[in-house]
Amino acid sequence: MRAGRRRSILTVVDTRLLKTFAALARTGSFTATATELHLAQSTVTVQIRTLERELGTRLFDRLPSGALPTSAGRRLLTEAEEVLDAEARLRAVAAAGNGDGAVEGPVALGAGESLCASHLPRVIASLRRSHPGIDLHLHPAGSAAAVEGLRTGRLDLVLLLEPDVADADLVARPIAREPLVYVAAPGHPLAGREAGWDQLAEQSFFVHEQGCSYSDHLVRTLLDLPGPAPRLTRFGSIEAARACVAAGLGLTLLPRATVERQLADGYLAEVHGPAIPPVPVQLTRHRRRWTSPAARAVADELTRLLAA
Repeated sequence: MRAGRRRSILTVVDTRLLKTFAALARTGSFTATATELHLAQSTVTVQIRTLERELGTRLFDRLPSGALPTSAGRRLLTEAEEVLDAEARLRAVAAAGNGDGAVEGPVALGAGESLCASHLPRVIASLRRSHPGIDLHLHPAGSAAAVEGLRTGRLDLVLLLEPDVADADLVARPIAREPLVYVAAPGHPLAGREAGWDQLAEQSFFVHEQGCSYSDHLVRTLLDLPGPAPRLTRFGSIEAARACVAAGLGLTLLPRATVERQLADGYLAEVHGPAIPPVPVQLTRHRRRWTSPAARAVADELTRLLAA
């Protein structure tokens, strides 16, 4: 957005109204927006009406299914988010000038379930020692939901388990690589053995939901093999897939870090199947959004600890 236009909006609009506008556009619900912003629902309604009156245009269609941004609302949303971004940057600079230089503030980090469970607890512990003023909020999310979180501004940073991130609005860099492992119950015929694709194709597989890059790659490979299609069951939870495998119902492919303890305890056993390259962990942010000092500190800590 041009600087002159941004200044004009800042002079006539209370940025609290813009925050409510952006939250309602994201949630599509007056009730959810009120909950998120800790406001009464009537306050959200009044603020949206006030903003529409000040801007001289209708921003939302009120439908039985929720609040849907109008064409004018969609156009103005990007500019409103840039104003809020500029306000956040201004407050951060002012805080740095008035304090002792400590980095602080909230940071919303999105990551897949496997990364949240296996790596992020030690990142949180380290940040509490080095940057106690940073309030890190973890949001378990699949790739599609995490990217949408970056687009809407709900998330500041995202960790994606993807070979590459081909999106012009995002900036991603690989900071680690996650080795993958086939696992089965200890009593499974393939437990601890070498297995080729022909043997794997005869098994039932419990894999992560669609959109998980390594699960999708495995499914495509299995379905491309000649012969009857293998039985494939997808779960939104890694724990659900792991439990089915431990019960002897089939195999799965997961990041080794998510099953390291179960393998060591004998709860699961490795199957030495065809090699699948480790999947990169991509630290991702929105290209046009400002990265706060707190978010940069989190990014540095993620890079340091996950690469170790």
